Amino acid sequence: MSRSIALLVPDGVGVRNFLLGRLLHAVGRTHCVDVYHLIPDALLGVYRDRNPAGAGWRPLLPYRETAQTFFVRNALVYAQMYWADTHAMRFERRRPLGGSWRYRAARGAARALGRLASHRAGVERLAAWHRFVVARQREVERYRRVFREARPGVVFATHQTPLEVLAPVVAARSMGIPTATFVFSWDNLTTRGYIAAPFQHYLVWSEHMREELLRFHPYVAASGIHIVGTPQFDPYVDTDLLWTRREFCRRVGAVPDRRIICFSGGDAGTCPEDHLHLRELLQQVRDGRIAGSPQVLLRPSPVDPADRYAGVREEFPELLFARPQWVQSERSNWSRVFPLPDDLQFLCNLTYHADLNVNMASTMTLDFAIRDKPVVNVAFDHASPPRFPGGHWGHYYQFDHYRPVVALGAARVARSPADLATHVNAYLADPSLDREGRRRLLELEVGQPIGQATERIAEVLAAIAGGAR
Repeated sequence: MSRSIALLVPDGVGVRNFLLGRLLHAVGRTHCVDVYHLIPDALLGVYRDRNPAGAGWRPLLPYRETAQTFFVRNALVYAQMYWADTHAMRFERRRPLGGSWRYRAARGAARALGRLASHRAGVERLAAWHRFVVARQREVERYRRVFREARPGVVFATHQTPLEVLAPVVAARSMGIPTATFVFSWDNLTTRGYIAAPFQHYLVWSEHMREELLRFHPYVAASGIHIVGTPQFDPYVDTDLLWTRREFCRRVGAVPDRRIICFSGGDAGTCPEDHLHLRELLQQVRDGRIAGSPQVLLRPSPVDPADRYAGVREEFPELLFARPQWVQSERSNWSRVFPLPDDLQFLCNLTYHADLNVNMASTMTLDFAIRDKPVVNVAFDHASPPRFPGGHWGHYYQFDHYRPVVALGAARVARSPADLATHVNAYLADPSLDREGRRRLLELEVGQPIGQATERIAEVLAAIAGGAR
C-alpha cells in the first residue's frame, strides 16, 4: 500500500461531497486515508460506518488567529477583492464594518493596505507575509509532528477557504508534502475569491472554472490545475437511490397525480425575502393565476432554522414542507451544519419528481438542470427601498457566476409577481422550454459527465501522491 492521503474536511459540504460519496472507497484501492475533520462526536459514527474500516479519523485542530495573522489575512482578502474587482467583490468591500472599535480599526487598516496592494506583486507579497506569520504558530508545529508520523503523500482539503485548513497546509508545504484543494462551488472564485492556504494543486469543475482561477490567481501554476467535475452531483446518476412517484409523494404528503413546484430557500442573510416570495407563489396558486392547481413544496436552506416561514405555513396549510436533514451544531454557521445520509437520497428524489423549481439565484438551478427540469428565478423586491443596491435583479443576477444562467437562457427570471405567474405557467405547460439553455449551462459550469467526478478525483490524488493506477 502506498503512502497515505490526508483528507481535510473542515465543514458540512465537505462531508456531503466526499464522506457521503465513494471517494474513500475509490482512494482506498491504492492508499490509506486519514480524515481530519470537525464532525461532532455524536455524528462521527454516521460517516465512519459508511466508509472503509481502515480509514483513520482525527479531529482538526482549532485555528486561533493572532492580531497579526488577522490583520495580514484581511489585507490579503481586500487586496484580492480590489484587484479582481468583480461585482460581488465590489459589494463585499463596501459593506459596513461592524463589531467593536478595535475590530473596525483592524479591518479598516487592512482594507486600506489591501487597496494599496491590489496588484499582482502586492497580492503575492501579502500572501508570502501571511504564510510567514502563520508558520510561526504552534498549530503548524503540531501538524508537523502528526505528519512525520502519518507520512501522507498528499494533503487534500475538500474546501479552499476555511481557516482550519491553513495550519496543516503550511505544515505540509514546509515538509515538502504536496498539497491540493477542491474548489467546491461555482461562485467561489468570483464572490470573495479568497483561498485560505498556499496550495500547489487545485481540483476544479470545468475549463470555465480553470480559466477563472488563472485570471484571478495568475500565480497559480496552470500545470497544478486539474479538471474533475464535482462530486456533489454524482448521486444523480444512481438510479438505486430513486423512489417511485407514489413513494416520494407519500413521504412529503403530496398527491401523485398533481404537479409539484419546489421552492428552494436560501439562508436568511442572503435571501431575506424568501418567505415573501414563497407567499406570493402560494397566493397565485390559490387564486388560480397559476393554472392546474399545482402543489408547492418548500425546502429551506440547510443552514436556515426556517422560523421565518412559520406565518406562511399557517396561512397556507396546503404548503408541503421538507426540512433538510442536516444537523446544526452551531446555529447559522454554514461550516458547522452536517448532512445525514438520508438527505442525499431525498434530494435525488426531490429533483427527480418535482416538476419545476423556484429559487433566487441558487445552485439549485444546476441541480434541476441536471434533471432537465425548468427553473424560475425570483428577482423582484418587497422592501422599499430594496435591501440590496439595485434590488435583487441589479445585485444577485449581476454576479459573475450567475450571469451565464441569464445569458444562456437556462432559467427564466421573474422581475415582478406577474412574471412569476407567466413563467411558471409556461414551464408547466411545456417543460421542454429552454432545454438547450440548460444543456449549455451544464456544459459551461460542470464541464464533465455527471457521475464520474469521484473517480477522477481519486485518480488525481493518487497521481499527486505518487501512486497513480
